[in-house]
Amino acid sequence: MDITIRPARQKEFEEIGEILVAAYAADGLLQLGHDDPYVHELRKVAERAERAEVLTAVDADGTVLGAVTFAAPGSPYAEIAGPDEGEFRMLAVVPAGRGRGIGEALVRACMDRARSLGLHRMVLSALPHIKNAHRVYERIGFTRIPERDWEPVPDITLLAFTCDLDEAA
Repeated sequence: MDITIRPARQKEFEEIGEILVAAYAADGLLQLGHDDPYVHELRKVAERAERAEVLTAVDADGTVLGAVTFAAPGSPYAEIAGPDEGEFRMLAVVPAGRGRGIGEALVRACMDRARSLGLHRMVLSALPHIKNAHRVYERIGFTRIPERDWEPVPDITLLAFTCDLDEAA
């Protein structure tokens, strides 16, 4: 694969925010479309980069193809992670980059980052209807943990997944 995963650069923050919004909208993850209140959160890349780690996938010419937020324990962006768990959120890949393994590469970069911090598990939350993403997570080694499913707002249920980093490839 001809991409590089690295920390996002400040000059890319606005572009990453728009990639996130476009991907979430295209995948039906924003109930109110571009008027959804979560759009504002997706665009706050600079704020996330101060309190978590924003990783980006770029091709050889530096074009941003996708991004993800890695939250270490104690980060305000760690929504369901325990003290020994890393968490990733806000994963998106541009439409032209899909099918190239970019999403999986971003997830694996988060797993590597968690291992480098001495963590033993990764967790994530996902909407029930994004079955393609679920299949990617399961292929990597994530399994469902229904007892940690939750509702960030009424009537929005997020499914929880975990991966034992000591066993995952």
